[in-house]
Amino acid sequence: MPGSASHIAAISIIIIIILPRCTLVNISVGTMVQVRVSDGVLEGEQVQNEFGGSFYRFRGIPYAQPPLGDLRFKAPQPIKPWQGVRQAKQFGPVCYQFNPTNPGLSNMSEDCLYVNVYTPDVKPQTPLPVMVWIHGGGYVWGSGNDDLYGPEFLIRHNVVLVTFNYRLEVLGFLCLDTADVPGNAGMKDQVAALRWVKRNIANFGGNPDNITIFGESAGAGSVSHHLISPMSKGLFNRAIPQSGATTCFWATAFEPKEKAILLAKQLGFHSEDEKELYEFFKKQPCENLVNLKLQVTTSQKSYEIHFSIANEKDFGQERFFYGDYVDAMKNNLQEGVDIMTGYTKDECTISISIGGPLEDILAKAQRYREFFAPKLIQNYGTITDQLEAARKLQKFYFKNERVSKDNIDTLMKYISVDMFVHGVMLAAKFYSRKNKVYFYKFNCYSERNVFTDAFCVGHLNEGREVVSHADDLAYLFPVKLFTQKVDKTSDTFKLIDRVTKLWTNFAKYGNPTPDDSLGVKWLPYTLAAQDYMDIGDKLIPGNSPDQEELDFWESIFQQYLPKFSMLNK
Repeated sequence: MPGSASHIAAISIIIIIILPRCTLVNISVGTMVQVRVSDGVLEGEQVQNEFGGSFYRFRGIPYAQPPLGDLRFKAPQPIKPWQGVRQAKQFGPVCYQFNPTNPGLSNMSEDCLYVNVYTPDVKPQTPLPVMVWIHGGGYVWGSGNDDLYGPEFLIRHNVVLVTFNYRLEVLGFLCLDTADVPGNAGMKDQVAALRWVKRNIANFGGNPDNITIFGESAGAGSVSHHLISPMSKGLFNRAIPQSGATTCFWATAFEPKEKAILLAKQLGFHSEDEKELYEFFKKQPCENLVNLKLQVTTSQKSYEIHFSIANEKDFGQERFFYGDYVDAMKNNLQEGVDIMTGYTKDECTISISIGGPLEDILAKAQRYREFFAPKLIQNYGTITDQLEAARKLQKFYFKNERVSKDNIDTLMKYISVDMFVHGVMLAAKFYSRKNKVYFYKFNCYSERNVFTDAFCVGHLNEGREVVSHADDLAYLFPVKLFTQKVDKTSDTFKLIDRVTKLWTNFAKYGNPTPDDSLGVKWLPYTLAAQDYMDIGDKLIPGNSPDQEELDFWESIFQQYLPKFSMLNK
């Protein structure tokens, strides 16, 4: 009978036979819709958007072979085409992880390389701008699923949204400096996903010549690295790294092989032979390779990330990144890519939360002078430089006061700059030498600042309007894991509408305020004027955010690690 599953399948088979590859197929039976991509035909569905209109969604689309067995730690391999119609109505498994936002997460697998596409129209009159979201989570947790990253807010502005999974922690970022495990498997997953988008997004109504990549935290570190990676060149036109950059210490691996050796020892394997290590790690169950607590050095910061983007040695493979990343920011940045970047008002609230018990952090700050040495100086400077820099920074922030719970706000400021703000600002300065850059400080405060409540330790946010790391996310996505439904007539929704309009304007035009509809003009950031936008209850243009604090940090780096300073350049 018409409309039955067998009837639809028959139609699908006929279309597969008579239409050339990559031709758009748009058959709706009820709420179902089919498109052909480079590997076969997908069936998604049309759904209503509670915030207005409807959209089409295609979930759980494979973009690479499952990285199982001998493919563990390897670069992703091309997907094998399928026959018939593949259902794309459910998310694929998420990459194996320990997820602090969702400890009960069970749908995990090494078979996790899936992409999701949300589009207002599979056959628009004019191809639509495309926004590709790269999730954060410290390179150790997260996914492209809609528990955090649903499309309902952004898609109202007539853009195509793409999300995806990539391998995490050891499975995605183990580096042994060998041909078997050169590192950056998770970043190569991201490149494979971007190549899939470039190749297929026209079939969903998207414009392959207008792609914006955006991400927050580790997602921003990823976006920033794509700006300098030879593998990523030509795959996107605009970029929005939010609260992260290549120049944040956690975004680039420091001594990754040493961490691999230490991990093997913690798991009871004491060889340092690369081949033996590879075979050992290849046979480990996934649960041994997540939620790791590695103490590599005695001065290690409590809020470090253990596995991230490595400087790959050359074994004849396609390398995601190699060389010195500061030099790459100066000389290898993709020109012609518009960039929007910035940070939240109180970045480090989450850093204190994930860095261990507050008492432990305070104890280290009280006991070890080098706690106040910026991590980059700890990594690349002498012990003398560390101590001298630490003394100056401790005096700048605390004067002659002892670090305690009474001045925890001051400690938060220091950690914010160390972990996020200095690196983000430094990256913006590098970007602005060759590219058009829009800089912001995110200051929205409402009941949607859910990450402050989810991660904040005890009294850190009591009586304060905290805008934590990741608090910008709930103004871009529904974040249904944490938030209640928002009233479309509320002041909060006005904030959501304004933020999403800024982001989608940038994706459409390379300018977040292309007209007067938001009542303000956002000027590009330059080294001379340092224009930026304070994004809060109002949009307030300004110059030189947090100038006194950041100028002091610049002077510290100019003296002790000048390659990480923009002074006199």
